[in-house]
Amino acid sequence: MLRFGYDAKRLFNNFTGLGNYSRTLLKNLAYYYPDHAYFLFSPKVERKPETKLFTSSASFSLYIPSRYQRPVWRSYGIRYALKRQKIQLFHGLSNELPIGIRSMGIKSVVTIHDLVFKHRPDYYPLIDRAVYDIKFKYACRQADAVVAISESTKNDIVNFYGIPPEKIKVIYQSCDERFMQEKSPKLIDQILAKYQLPTEFMLYVGTISERKNLLGVAQAMSQLPASLRIPLVVIGQGKEYKAQVLHFLQKEGLSQLVIFTQVDNDDLPAIFQKARIFLYPSRLEGFGIPVIEALFSRTPVISSKVSSLPEAAGPASWLVDPEEPLQITAGIERILSDDAYRKNMIESGLQYAQSFRGEVVTEEMMDLYAQVLGIA
Repeated sequence: MLRFGYDAKRLFNNFTGLGNYSRTLLKNLAYYYPDHAYFLFSPKVERKPETKLFTSSASFSLYIPSRYQRPVWRSYGIRYALKRQKIQLFHGLSNELPIGIRSMGIKSVVTIHDLVFKHRPDYYPLIDRAVYDIKFKYACRQADAVVAISESTKNDIVNFYGIPPEKIKVIYQSCDERFMQEKSPKLIDQILAKYQLPTEFMLYVGTISERKNLLGVAQAMSQLPASLRIPLVVIGQGKEYKAQVLHFLQKEGLSQLVIFTQVDNDDLPAIFQKARIFLYPSRLEGFGIPVIEALFSRTPVISSKVSSLPEAAGPASWLVDPEEPLQITAGIERILSDDAYRKNMIESGLQYAQSFRGEVVTEEMMDLYAQVLGIA
């Protein structure tokens, strides 16, 4: 039995991308490799349905510092907790490692999700960029191995930080298995009624921010012929950028066609499966889990042909220049008006998604752990 430790702050306190990555990976590791011990270290724990497994299952041991230790525990104090628990390998799941972990004789792996702040510094305050740069660079240099969640991210790590390519392993993300399970028409109808959603719609899921480019989707909708203007359901949160989108929708007379809502995570797979199209024309992503969720949900994807998104979406998806809304318009028109084309997108997309199944990704991660520990 091997003893693995994890920085679980995002697992317990983030309920979007980084948190989803952590929860899916740990759930799969415990399921496919139950003979090992998994220790979760977090400065605090938010108890929600998404985190219940990790606080109640015998597969996991949870360690939380006292209140006065929390401010610097992830960077410093955690090292001693790792040593006391005889952790053989520590995995920083979200771009960071404790300071001095190498001097403690503990092997380490770090996952780097993206270096968006290097490409688009205008998206981040100066102090945040400086902190990210210090932490990410340190983690990449100190780790025994670096996991990049896409080839795009790997190239960024090499180019920005000078890390040798052979130290970096690309291991893609999976998604929650609920998206792989086909929902019954009855259940889908119940969930649509629960949120008062229409029976035919397009879908956008993600933060409502400039980087995610919801305004580009709205601009694309404004160019659709009236016969193809079906509603768009938007699941996500935002402030300033959302206000820009709302202003555009009002100006173009589209406000009634776009539905902003929040849904329970358990209900999300059914909504994905009912959508006619999933729209994700982001300007920059480390990977893009919602794209994988759509592929497994048998929903055609319109995404971007930049950064990592072609890796996530695959060759059957409709890929666009995110700065060209008319390319999005063309994709919507083709998918909604050509049933044979849409069917081929669904079948080819589902086949492509098989390489992101939990058992595939988890085996690659465990093989890397064994390599780092010298037992491969």
